Formats: sequence, structure tokens, C-alpha cells
Amino acid sequence: MKVRFHLPDFTEHFKLNYVFAHMLKARPDYFREGVEIASFYGAFPPSIWNGGRTIGGQCSENFVKAVIKTFNDMGIPLRFTFTNPVLKEEHLYDPFCNMVMRLADNGFNEAIVNSPLLEDYIRKTYPNYKLTSSTCKRLDSIEGPINELKKDYSIVVLDYDLNNRFDLLEQIPPEDRGRVELLANACCDPGCKMRKEHYDLIGQQMLYYNQHLKERPNEPFNINDYTDNSVTNKIKCGCRERTLYQTTGLRHHITPDAIWEKYAPMGFEQYKLEGRTAGNLYLIECYMYYMTKPELRDEARMMFFYNLDSNGVIQYESGGRK
Repeated sequence: MKVRFHLPDFTEHFKLNYVFAHMLKARPDYFREGVEIASFYGAFPPSIWNGGRTIGGQCSENFVKAVIKTFNDMGIPLRFTFTNPVLKEEHLYDPFCNMVMRLADNGFNEAIVNSPLLEDYIRKTYPNYKLTSSTCKRLDSIEGPINELKKDYSIVVLDYDLNNRFDLLEQIPPEDRGRVELLANACCDPGCKMRKEHYDLIGQQMLYYNQHLKERPNEPFNINDYTDNSVTNKIKCGCRERTLYQTTGLRHHITPDAIWEKYAPMGFEQYKLEGRTAGNLYLIECYMYYMTKPELRDEARMMFFYNLDSNGVIQYESGGRK
């Protein structure tokens, strides 16, 4: 049985994920059966193609190279969240995004796509990349992902409103279920009517941020200088403030036990954990909750904190600190 997790984020959470990947390799006894890291996903800021979450900051070319090499050398691909839905033709030639794509163009790394315009560009310009069909497409009927699975996508991310609809999940051909990815810990409300509009707003914010860096690079960025406050306030739902354990009561939440007892036996082996803009404490608890054995969770968490706080020397040994 394989249970493959796509984890956030290779920039903001670089050290955390580097330490965690070492922990999985060194202490498999801490983990549930079949746990693998399928990818670390995210985007190097200021990627104008990024979508799903607004990210700020700037990365140098040397940092980009180092991150790609670090995780690829560990056998873990990077998966770029290039899901901005409001891109235009002019944005396809963005120097930074194309630089990232060239540096990671080794046949191992991947991209998540939403905009048909950007997808066509990537397919033509960077054909070595495996592409994932994004949940941002908001395909909330079962016909949507089934049709996507007939196309040339490595993975199709299910809309989370379908997570607990086992009558519909059974309609996905068994041979395709290993390519279906489920978002296990979604924080948004079930059946959210504003979700697609929110993705559009986030995409627009990424355009504004890049515009700001070009026009006023030495001034702090304030989204209110660019965005109509009435639109921004309309979409402020507070969902992202939910903790991991507050999401467990939502009907689309997938528990660890459900993964191993229901979903994985059906043939679903791909799971995304969200948290690109979350703090380290949230993400650590999320990793422990989903991937470690319940009876070893406290020891695993302690060892993870110990190594995360170390001065570059990662050491996992039986019996705690040595």
C-alpha cells in the first residue's frame, strides 16, 4: 500500500521539510504503513504564475538552484503551483518564472496548472514537465475529474467537496484512482460559493505584487493600494484562521484512519496537505497527525522539534536525545 503526500512548501518551509524528509528516511518506524513524500509544492516568490495563495518576498537565482538540488537529490520532486487564473499572454514571458522553469527542467519536477493559456505555454516550451490538473478549476461534479483523467495529466486533484461522496468516488475507474489527489485538510467551508472568485482575487493580487516590485521596489507592499476593498472584504471568510482540529468537523475532512481504512484500499494513494502560509507549529502538528503512528506521535514530535532546533546536524536515534 502506498500513501503518498504532497507537502507545503519548499521556500517558506524549506528547513522544516528538509528535516522532515530526513526523519521519514531515518525513522520509518515512526510512520504509518506506506507513507511517502510525493512532492513538495509551492512557488519561488515573486512568481507571477503562482495561484491558490498570495505569497510575497523575493528569491535569488542561487537560492532557487539550491532548493531544486537539495530536494531532487533526496529523490523528491518540486511541484510548482502555477495556477493563477487571470494570466494574459504578456505574463507568459515573465523572466523570473521562465528562469525557474529552465533551472528545474530535468524531467523530474512538476507543475500544477489551471489556466489553459499557461498550460499550453508550458506544454510547448517545457514538455519535460509532468502536469497536474488543479483543484482551482472547481470541478465539483464527478464528471469533471473523470474527464480530466482522460487527458494528459500526471495527477488530477479532486475538488474537496467530493471527498466524502463515496458513491461518486466509486465511479472513478479503478485504474485511474492512483492518479487522483485528495486534499485531506481543507480549511474552507464545504460548498463555498465564493471559492472561484477568491482564486481570481488571489491571482490578481500576485499581478499587483509583481507590478509593485517593478514600480516601487523600495517601498512596502500594501494590497489596499491596488485592490478594491469592497471586493477584498466580500471574500474575507476567516476560513484560513481555522486550526487543524477545527477542520476535523467539516464534512470534507479526511482523517488519517479514513485514509488507511477507506480511501487507500479503494486505490486512492495521492493526498495533499495544505499549509503554504501556515506557521511551523501548525504544519508540524499536521504532519504528525496524518503520517505518524498514533502511539508514537509524541516521541516523533519531540524528535522532530529537537532536530529542527539543531545547528545543522540532523540526528534521529532510538530512545530520544543522544
